[in-house]
Amino acid sequence: MKKKVLIGLSGGVDSSVAALLLLKAGYDVEGVFMRNWDSAANMDFKGNPTLYDEICEQERDYQDAKMVADKLGIVLHRVDFIHEYWDRVFSYFIDEYNKNRTPNPDVLCNNEIKFKAFVDYAQKFNPDYIAMGHYANIDHSGEYPRLLRAYDKNKDQTYFLSQLKTEQLKNVLFPIGHLTKSEVRKLAKKADLIT
Repeated sequence: MKKKVLIGLSGGVDSSVAALLLLKAGYDVEGVFMRNWDSAANMDFKGNPTLYDEICEQERDYQDAKMVADKLGIVLHRVDFIHEYWDRVFSYFIDEYNKNRTPNPDVLCNNEIKFKAFVDYAQKFNPDYIAMGHYANIDHSGEYPRLLRAYDKNKDQTYFLSQLKTEQLKNVLFPIGHLTKSEVRKLAKKADLIT
């Protein structure tokens, strides 16, 4: 029986190629599109020339993810983490900023959304693993998983994953961690994944 993987699928090239590589490795793959921000609800008008377009940016991202999922022949689930993002990431960022501190929202988003809220959501599908299109590696050979730098030092994202606990990394895969960005783009082009 194939091992099941739920992958965060944004519709971008990195998560698209990560899903492709998982399929090629023989996994049963399903995608999950996470919606973490609502421009209209958050009054995000200034500096957003596409806000008044017929299709909002988040919907465009979802359509990209759906095209990738359809091309790969995988199921795509859609989940809103708007409230979780606001409560756990954005509000905290604003509070800290008002105290003259500058936390990194990407670090918070990975810890609170992609590797907490997403993992909690994923459990109802009983996956063996979750995966993301991050440029990072995990060594699962020892007693505990170890987060390792990506092969592409210019795209390495381990800093943004630095707050994850060992338990959060236990069943995680980063399929593109051994590739450079240019290699990822070449794989996407070869597979006709236009993202």
